[in-house]
Amino acid sequence: MDKLFGTLRFTPLGRRTRPTALQAAAEYSGRWGWTLAVGSPTARAGTACDCGLPHCAAPNLHRLVGPVVAPGATAAELAARCPADTPLLLPTGHQFDVLDVPAQPGLQALVRLERMGTQVGPVLASPAGRLLLFVAPGTAERLPDLLYRMGWDDASLDLTCHGLGSYLAAPPTPLGPLGPMRWLRRPTADGAPPEARLLLGTLAYACHRTRDRQTEFAG
Repeated sequence: MDKLFGTLRFTPLGRRTRPTALQAAAEYSGRWGWTLAVGSPTARAGTACDCGLPHCAAPNLHRLVGPVVAPGATAAELAARCPADTPLLLPTGHQFDVLDVPAQPGLQALVRLERMGTQVGPVLASPAGRLLLFVAPGTAERLPDLLYRMGWDDASLDLTCHGLGSYLAAPPTPLGPLGPMRWLRRPTADGAPPEARLLLGTLAYACHRTRDRQTEFAG
């Protein structure tokens, strides 16, 4: 990564047992107050999604979504609805939306944002090569206007947002043979996810630089 963005260092996680879907569901629902949903355990995870979205965050896992689990569900409710072999989904557009960018510019932007002291919410790393940054709900609807105000409305950026009506595969849910979703920045008790405007400028610039470099290399 260049001098502007710096280098992101990863801390080894050590030998820890991977949480089960039930353990993860209890944390998301009880500790963080998030809405949950479960998908079909027989879905063709990791393949192109039937929904047609180019960067679906739960490819083919949301085709047969079961009953939504409200925040603060009891242990019995979670056990009944979130068995170990069931894909665990987070419906976006409720407690948060999710900005979705390629991993390389996403990591570069994350380094830059943290160096500037910008509050960054939870961040997921997808085995499909995407980075997913949690932001305030309602961002998906306002994204075109936000990019327009920042001067990125006419740029062909690989940057999208998952909002109301979309789903996110939650760790430790695997995307088929690609591997599991994992936390790059776990949720904390600091409060609500940040407003997208605090992150978008840096993310858009990183995506723009990466696209230009790929174009130069291809040429």
